[in-house]
Amino acid sequence: MATVELRFSALPEHVRTARLVAAAVARRAGVDEAVLDEVRLAVGEACTRAVGLHQNGGISAPVKVLLIEEEKQFSIEVGDEAPHAVPGGRAPGDGPGDADVGTEEDEMGLAVISGLVDDVEVSAGEHGGSIRMRWPTTPPATFPV
Repeated sequence: MATVELRFSALPEHVRTARLVAAAVARRAGVDEAVLDEVRLAVGEACTRAVGLHQNGGISAPVKVLLIEEEKQFSIEVGDEAPHAVPGGRAPGDGPGDADVGTEEDEMGLAVISGLVDDVEVSAGEHGGSIRMRWPTTPPATFPV
């Protein structure tokens, strides 16, 4: 199992770099080429969400991205250090209907990620949260020399 760890200041301009790194590592790990755009979009959405949570909460800690290459799958975990009111919140839309704009944006971001990635886990607690996304991989093709 190989892991790449990326940490960046919670600034929107760093999200693009995280997307590019995630796509490159996903390609190397064997994620299907047709799925790489979804990987980029999902990582961008998750990182944008984490940046927003940090900025809104006045948190100076960096956003953390783990890119984990396993035998038959590739995982990306985007972590934030923002306190979340509802621990273990899973599905967007489970909150009250009169949610404020920040909560609505958060739920929209989670809905976009859920639409892009079949295997998603969202965890949240008083010390931060994470979004873990998984994609299947195929072994690299070997060509005769």
